[in-house]
Amino acid sequence: MSSPGPGPVAERRAVFLDRDGVLVVDRDWLTRPDEVSVLPGVPGALLALASAGFVLVVVSNQAVVARGLVDENGIRAIHEHLDRELVRLGGVAPSTYYFCPHHPSATVPEYRTACDCRKPRPGLLLRAASELGIDLGRSYLVGDRMTDVAAGWRAGCRTILVLSGRHLAPPFETPDPPDPDLRPDWEAEDLPAATRIILGDAHPHHEPR
Repeated sequence: MSSPGPGPVAERRAVFLDRDGVLVVDRDWLTRPDEVSVLPGVPGALLALASAGFVLVVVSNQAVVARGLVDENGIRAIHEHLDRELVRLGGVAPSTYYFCPHHPSATVPEYRTACDCRKPRPGLLLRAASELGIDLGRSYLVGDRMTDVAAGWRAGCRTILVLSGRHLAPPFETPDPPDPDLRPDWEAEDLPAATRIILGDAHPHHEPR
């Protein structure tokens, strides 16, 4: 998660992607590379987005670190394995990954904090925008929970909710949960469907903000 250089100009468009339930099967506690299972259609969708000029940025809450189930290097190893799998399956690897290892009730004391990077707070997206020169107003957030949508909305992105089943789950523990009246700009069955929305500039199911 290194910066390409100081002071980039905010010109680039990005698609911010939640990891579990959007790119890979959501296993609740994914702690090893061999547990990674890429969802159908994801490699082709990422290739299409990258070919259209979008920066692909994964933004993910990883409370497994806060719970002591894996360390931050273990998360990076999972992401390196995911990169290899996506390329092997004919896709492209994301440009970079940003993940939050914190949790308000963390088992590991050093990660027990109400940080600004745990979604629904927008810290991961804001950091990526600053470091990578991303124009948030021309970018998209694709996630399968309303906490993802809230983070994207708070950062100023257009938002797509993937209807994975997790979209019905209660929000993550957070000091400032999403507004119950918040709605995504679009809904999609999966990442390939979300990609078609992004590339085709389709009309949203919900009225845009």
